[in-house]
Amino acid sequence: MSKITRRALGAALPLLATPALAQQGGFPSRNVTIIVPFAPGGSTDVLTRLMAERMTQALNKPVQVENRPGANTIIGGEAVARAQPDGHTLLMSSGTTLTINPIVQRNLPYKIEDFAPISLCTTYPFAVIARPDGPKNVQELIEAAKARPGRITYGTNGPTTLTNVAMLMVLQRLGITMQDVTYRGDAAAMNDFVAGNLDLLVVAGSTAIPVMRNGQGRILGWTSLQRMPQTPDVPAFAEFAPGLEALSWFGLLAPARTPQNAISALHAAAVQSLTDTRVRERITGEVQNIVGSTPAEFARFLTDQQEAWKPVLSRMEVPLN
Repeated sequence: MSKITRRALGAALPLLATPALAQQGGFPSRNVTIIVPFAPGGSTDVLTRLMAERMTQALNKPVQVENRPGANTIIGGEAVARAQPDGHTLLMSSGTTLTINPIVQRNLPYKIEDFAPISLCTTYPFAVIARPDGPKNVQELIEAAKARPGRITYGTNGPTTLTNVAMLMVLQRLGITMQDVTYRGDAAAMNDFVAGNLDLLVVAGSTAIPVMRNGQGRILGWTSLQRMPQTPDVPAFAEFAPGLEALSWFGLLAPARTPQNAISALHAAAVQSLTDTRVRERITGEVQNIVGSTPAEFARFLTDQQEAWKPVLSRMEVPLN
């Protein structure tokens, strides 16, 4: 939705020449835990583990990853919102956690103000994947859906996750209906997809690209304005529905009231991890745009996302929970 540039990453590079930042003001004093509100193996988990390995080197303390899936990412989000605000417990948020949930969840046990932004790490579109014996392109998908309205199934992580909201946007713009099937993570959806129990997958590039390369499925399109350079033969859905764009994001946050020295050290470590050649090659290969923003830029991004998605969700009549 919002236009993100790499300006922040370039501006942060001079900070990386000062290793002493890792121990500013005695932080960190113990292991740092990044909570991922999804099951292991998905795109959020992959990015977080790559970054944690490099952040461990920058901070001179172990940075570990803890998966706390469930309740549309609310369990993991609430755990960090209520954690001690000392910088040792962090959240790798997705668009679902802090873009969609605050809009559609009536009794959400956290709010954006409960978090201190550290860095917007990446943005990315979703891929819609068909089985090898399914539709070969978007036009065939449209024809199949119109022939069997509401009967073609697609797998997501939940009815009000950004994954499903993006697919609902695609369906609405294409004038077709399908049936959402909810899973606790990409791995579970992938198992049903490969077994032939699911017609389509809606996933990020970290899952989509391996599925395509292994011959287990065919990427029909991306929820982006333009084609992705990693898959130049795969269209963007905007080619069939002009202006259609549904991007998600990953960003690192701490509990509100975390001391500034901790935020500064964590930001430097996070941005440094995103400049690592191996991390960049892996992440860009999975169709993610590396950002590496400042905390202030990330805060503005979160506000912009709220303003952008509220009218979209209202027009789509996404149900409140």
